[in-house]
Amino acid sequence: MRVQEQDRWSRPMRISHITERLLSRPYRVFSLGDLAREMNVARSTVSEDVSIIREVFRRTGVGAVETLSGATGGVRLKLIPSPEQRCAVTEQLIQELKDPRRILPGGFLYMTDIIFSPRWGEILGAYFSHIFAPYDPDYVVTIETKGIPLALMTARALNRPLVLIRRNSRVTEGSSVNINYVSGSSSRIQTMSLPRRAIESGKSAVVVDDFMRGGGTARGACDLLDEFDVRVMGIGVVAVTDVPEQKRVPDYASLVQVSFDSGEGHVDVRSTAPQVT
Repeated sequence: MRVQEQDRWSRPMRISHITERLLSRPYRVFSLGDLAREMNVARSTVSEDVSIIREVFRRTGVGAVETLSGATGGVRLKLIPSPEQRCAVTEQLIQELKDPRRILPGGFLYMTDIIFSPRWGEILGAYFSHIFAPYDPDYVVTIETKGIPLALMTARALNRPLVLIRRNSRVTEGSSVNINYVSGSSSRIQTMSLPRRAIESGKSAVVVDDFMRGGGTARGACDLLDEFDVRVMGIGVVAVTDVPEQKRVPDYASLVQVSFDSGEGHVDVRSTAPQVT
């Protein structure tokens, strides 16, 4: 009995351990029974610890800790930014993108430093995961290359695999499905490719990318996924331009809309973030 008592974890140790598990693997369900056996305590004790963590996460705005019942039940963390946090993120993003020095030739905006920032990637990934979580997609899909960090953090927050659509097929990835699509920015015919082993037929997916101008790339991704009989449940981009007004995809979620005059060196950015609850 004395050895067993020594093997029991103290409450601070248990709370730290459970917190680390939840934060490191968002949206993954951890069995209360497994946690109880691992820490050599009763399941009811773990439930009390989870209640404390749930309240702390609620007060700090980290996310929602959910307890799932049933044989496969347990506890999981859903990254849910509060309305105040979402507003602050959008406003900070607007201020970052308003810099006229970000204007690039051809009607583009330099965003690489934001998209490839670990801090921004985590924030935006949580944002998009909150938008797409109700759809419960099987995959998060993006198009190489700049959308990868954002899509990867979204996939992490949703605990779903990331699928990468390439501009050209790779011999190291086996047989692929290739399609031609019309670029929305240049109206040129381009190619995209997806390995047959990358995604399972009959599943669902969301498409995440950094920037949308005409929507041609997003349209091409949807058409390519349709070849695999994969349903696209939603499209998310960080920034979208005001022109052309009519995009090649009818529905998408964006955080900001950008309009700029390269001749005048002026950038106008406004929020388009969806009002998710």
